Amino acid sequence: MRARGLNGFKFVGQEPIGPYFVDFVCREATLVVEADGATHSTDDEIRGDERRASFLRAQGYRITRVGNDDVDRNLDGVLETIEGRSSL
Repeated sequence: MRARGLNGFKFVGQEPIGPYFVDFVCREATLVVEADGATHSTDDEIRGDERRASFLRAQGYRITRVGNDDVDRNLDGVLETIEGRSSL
C-alpha cells in the first residue's frame, strides 16, 4: 500500500488521528485500514474498538478491518478487499 501502490492512493502507517493511532490511513480517500489480531476479542476491547470507530467515522473516515493472519497469509486478498470496500 505504500508508495501509491494501491490504485495510486497513498497510505501511511501508524498515523495519529485525534487521540488514536490507526494502522493505515489514506487521507485523500478518507479510509482507515485496521489490522486486527487476537487482542480485539474481549468485551472491553470490542467496546474500545467501537468508541474508536465512532470517533473516526465522525471525522469522515470509512474503516476497513482485516485480520493479521490474513495480512500474513493472503496479502493479495487483503488488498482486493480494501479496493472492493473502499471504492479506490
